Amino acid sequence: MLDATTRSGGTAAASPRAAVTEPAVAVPASAPGALPLTARCARALLSPWSRLSLLLVLLAASGACVLLFQPQRLLAHGWPPRLGGAAAAVVFAVAYGLCTVAFVPRPLLNLAAGALFGSQFGLAAALAGTVLGAGVAFGLGRVLGQDALRPLLRGRLLKAADGQLSRHGFRSMLAARLFPGVPFWAANYCAAVSRMGWSAFLLATALGSVPNTAAYVVAGARAAAPTSPAFLIAMACIAVPGLAGAAVAWRKRHQLRGHRGPSV
Repeated sequence: MLDATTRSGGTAAASPRAAVTEPAVAVPASAPGALPLTARCARALLSPWSRLSLLLVLLAASGACVLLFQPQRLLAHGWPPRLGGAAAAVVFAVAYGLCTVAFVPRPLLNLAAGALFGSQFGLAAALAGTVLGAGVAFGLGRVLGQDALRPLLRGRLLKAADGQLSRHGFRSMLAARLFPGVPFWAANYCAAVSRMGWSAFLLATALGSVPNTAAYVVAGARAAAPTSPAFLIAMACIAVPGLAGAAVAWRKRHQLRGHRGPSV
């Protein structure tokens, strides 16, 4: 009598039949490139365009705060009497820096620094606020805007400006600070998008901002005596670079028109 193993063709022949009769259980396999939901959300939030959107929201919010609190009222109402001395200068420098990030014109802030603290303390507070505001704007632009904006530098002029700032950062920023026609905020964010280093940017900002800042601070400190020699010299230091900058811009504009030739 044959045993069950011999009749079924051995154990090797019985295993396929068992495999056919048993239902197959599908095991879900995760795709190799799939990410968890939290990881995908984090990647979307940290994407270049999300960070650029955050930068725009922060700038809009800071501009709204300036419109709400109106820091220009310091020129009319003065500094709060409970703040005085060095502490007031430090608070003013911090407020100065934050206001420059919110696109408040620096000439207005420089005049306020001179009117509130005099020439010496006003110049120190204004320069500290200038470097602080430039550093904050540079950091925000570098962290939140550089990755999204650098791929957009396709135009010839944009590439030339980026190359100049990236290769010759210190002297380019020094010239931008000395030249009165370059807006402070524009120089900050253009430098942030480029590959300029932190040290070159801050040092050039501190040195290049001294002449223009000092002229406005002295004018603000001597505004009560508009016929004094200090006030007249300060106004001359403000007016002459402005006229020179306008003349250079007018000449460059006509030179560009001459290179283009007559339109057909």
